[in-house]
Amino acid sequence: MSQNHFTDYALSEEIVRALNSLGYETPTEIQTEVIPIALEKKDLVAKSQTGSGKTAAYGIPLCELVDWNENKPQALILTPTRELALQVTEDITNIGRFKRIKATPLYGKHPFHIQKAELKQRTHVAVGTPGRVLDHIERGTLSLDRIAYLVIDEADEMLNMGFIEQVQSIIQALPSDRVTMLFSATFPEDVAKLSRKYMNKPVEIEIKATGITTATIDHSLIQVKESDKLALLQDLLIVENPDSCIIFCRTQENVDTLFRALADLEYPCDRIHGGMEQDERFEVMNAFRRGQFRYLIATDVAARGIDITNITHVINYDIPLEKESYVHRTGRTGRAGKTGKAITLITPKDSKRLADIEAYIGFAIPNVKAPSEEAVDRRREDFEQKLHVKTALKKDKREQLNQQIMKLNFNGGKKKKLRAVDFVGTIAKLDGVSADDIGIITILDNVTDVEILNGKGPLVLEIMKNTTVKGKLLKVRKGNK
Repeated sequence: MSQNHFTDYALSEEIVRALNSLGYETPTEIQTEVIPIALEKKDLVAKSQTGSGKTAAYGIPLCELVDWNENKPQALILTPTRELALQVTEDITNIGRFKRIKATPLYGKHPFHIQKAELKQRTHVAVGTPGRVLDHIERGTLSLDRIAYLVIDEADEMLNMGFIEQVQSIIQALPSDRVTMLFSATFPEDVAKLSRKYMNKPVEIEIKATGITTATIDHSLIQVKESDKLALLQDLLIVENPDSCIIFCRTQENVDTLFRALADLEYPCDRIHGGMEQDERFEVMNAFRRGQFRYLIATDVAARGIDITNITHVINYDIPLEKESYVHRTGRTGRAGKTGKAITLITPKDSKRLADIEAYIGFAIPNVKAPSEEAVDRRREDFEQKLHVKTALKKDKREQLNQQIMKLNFNGGKKKKLRAVDFVGTIAKLDGVSADDIGIITILDNVTDVEILNGKGPLVLEIMKNTTVKGKLLKVRKGNK
């Protein structure tokens, strides 16, 4: 039976309310297949392209299944990159917002002691990269005895990046009585081996790639000499005039060189690659998501697993080294039912790689001619006008939901013997406020953060300035998101 609405599943009112506020109306194909099986607590292996809605496919049942009253982590989600770990954490937090589900991201290049302190709080879901998760397990800072659900996201990328041994070490440390879900865009033998070894008769789900790889994405190749690539790219950008475009290069050096060239031409662009500081990478991705610039120049690793809607074009300035990367790169466009274009620049020395890619994806990518001088001249004026127009910044549903939330920071915590129930009891009794308006509460030694939902933050902030919690008048201020 094809499900048409999230209300068709056995989901609690809090989860359905969050899905409505996020604008999730009808389940995608992967969600229709995965959610009922996950809710029945069966192991599953899902082959599905990036952009098919798989984070929500496992995120919705996880948020439904975890017990809010349990302090220790009940679900562990492994992702190949830090960016994806943070994105999944945000998605789980939003889906579980009204159930007050706490998700904690664990990734490298971020202070260990901060993550350790977070894990001492009530944490329902831990989301992390294999290296840092294993580090927490070995140091005893991530409790595993309540883990009932394991999700391995983008398993093929995990293996490509050399994480297979770490993933196996993590699995071996987990309770054997658990539900395991594995998601992968491609299915190399190593992924199949992993599922055979560590899963219990998994239900196999395959969402056919054709709908994503060809029906919604217009693929093309343009032959070019290496020395003419930049000139061709400029012509393409003029003729195509994309609103939002990722340009992939093979190396960090190529990204830097191309970024400088386009920046010198005053194109609205930025770059992202693994050699950059983590905070800078997050900043660039968030600015691109908001539409602050139109062209993102990236390496495969840095842009992997990032979910940004409305990317109209992907341009492979350099052909990918791995055939699987072609699927991951081009899957950045044509997402969520929209159409997109994937244009690959091919030099004479790329023919072997191209043959591998075409054999892998199962169709020949059409050759097209480079834009003619006439076409470039005809579109130049439109391009130049758009170049200097400030784009209206995009707001996604997640941001709109977050605008309804205010985090309040109180100057008292565990050392003053304060507990979550003390804050809930006090705030829920205020005029115009109910327990449904209280979100995640984080209590540290000397401070407590309380999320106030449904736009009630300013009201609670004002009243709490003169209201005691457990007989103590605490200083309260608006906290950072």
